[in-house]
Amino acid sequence: MRAALEHLVPPEAPPPKRPYRTGLWREWRLGPELLRLGLATAALRGEPRGDGAPVVMVPGWKAPEGTMNPLRRYLAWLGYDARHWGFGTNRGQPEADAHRLADLVSSLAAGASRPVTLIGWSLGGVVARETARLIRREVAQVITYGTPVVGGPSYTVGADSWGREACERFARATAEADAVNPLRVPVTAIFSRADEIVSWPACIDRVSPRVRHFEVWSTHVGLGIDPAVWSLIARRLAAEGARR
Repeated sequence: MRAALEHLVPPEAPPPKRPYRTGLWREWRLGPELLRLGLATAALRGEPRGDGAPVVMVPGWKAPEGTMNPLRRYLAWLGYDARHWGFGTNRGQPEADAHRLADLVSSLAAGASRPVTLIGWSLGGVVARETARLIRREVAQVITYGTPVVGGPSYTVGADSWGREACERFARATAEADAVNPLRVPVTAIFSRADEIVSWPACIDRVSPRVRHFEVWSTHVGLGIDPAVWSLIARRLAAEGARR
């Protein structure tokens, strides 16, 4: 299994731009990703065991919770209290979703007597980041993969569906929030240059003071079953548990 590559400083990147739809066909070739996952089974079984820490998982735009289920089941097998966010399919309302997820996470953290790790895929990572901005004391860390932190949906293949006005409004809101209230919790930002859905330069976080960047080599859709992503998440969870 090829491990994720950590960038000790935010990697140099060209300006983000909207991906061409002509590359989308590459996103649905899941055979190689599934093969890699199968070959990595033994290595994944050897990752550090969990200690029951709560983990909440947020799916991407228009994606049902089930898309996160393979990773959720793996983390539960390791010993974490891994659960879906509980709101079903992500309908693309990140501001509202962040507020209602904040209520859920606050309740979960209080019940567990410990902060919660948030894991978000694509737009789900945006929701996770904004939730952590609202209730940072209840969030242990944020882990995102394929998540645009610059421009919101502007640099994704879904930009036309959002519309120019919505893209610009969301980009301004995120930039303003980063300027006055940058994320203070640890952030793990996972990206891939093979991503044909989200422009990878838009995934580079140059604002959060505690961010770490890791590069993998799968497609955007393949990130959910990439063994390098799973292994990295397991290790980041274990590191947070050891720190606490």
